[in-house]
Amino acid sequence: MRAIIVAGGHGSRLFPMTLYTHKTLLPLCGRPIIDYVLSSVRSAGIEDITIIGNRFINKIQDHVGEEIEYVLEKEPLGVANALQLARRTNEDGALLIWFSDNITNLDLSEIVATFSSGAMLLTREVEDASSFGIAVLKEGKISDVIEKPQSDVGNLAIGGIYFFDETFWQRLDATQYLPDFSISEITRQYIQEGSVETINVGENTWIDCGTPESLQRAAQMVEEGLFRVPGAEE
Repeated sequence: MRAIIVAGGHGSRLFPMTLYTHKTLLPLCGRPIIDYVLSSVRSAGIEDITIIGNRFINKIQDHVGEEIEYVLEKEPLGVANALQLARRTNEDGALLIWFSDNITNLDLSEIVATFSSGAMLLTREVEDASSFGIAVLKEGKISDVIEKPQSDVGNLAIGGIYFFDETFWQRLDATQYLPDFSISEITRQYIQEGSVETINVGENTWIDCGTPESLQRAAQMVEEGLFRVPGAEE
């Protein structure tokens, strides 16, 4: 399995903090967000890692080092375009696609070791469903996903951490030019085929750091010991 960390775009939800640096380099109690992400990916046993980043990607490279692949997104042309930029070295197997706003303390190693086909999604209940892709349940099983719903379809959010099999790229090719494309276009295909599994976790296991408020909450959770980087000083 290979990992693609999607860290493109302008980081506009975190302005003005992201005017002069990459959002993944914003600190959580002295360690940048990217350290928490890479710690989880590497602890899961994944060694082949690609980071897609914006004009500040060199700053990530200076911090992380040369052992992973870096892909520059010159213009923020959307998620599909960003993913296609990383395709050349990530086409021949299963994928962990990780949107860099997210951190988790969940041990993903068993999923990585046993994953073979379909898709695996992390979910949790959220207060503001309009900010997430929301899983629609029917008879206890996921039947659809609605991106940032404006009506009450539930509050079970799909986290920005996805496992996909090798058919991911052909699914992306088939949907990338749809209006307002999101990763939900891909997950919906797997859902319709009945080839999706979900893991329902809580806020103490996964949090989105993509807004100033959630970044502050994530910092509090780090201070409480809920998230840490293995090897960091206590």
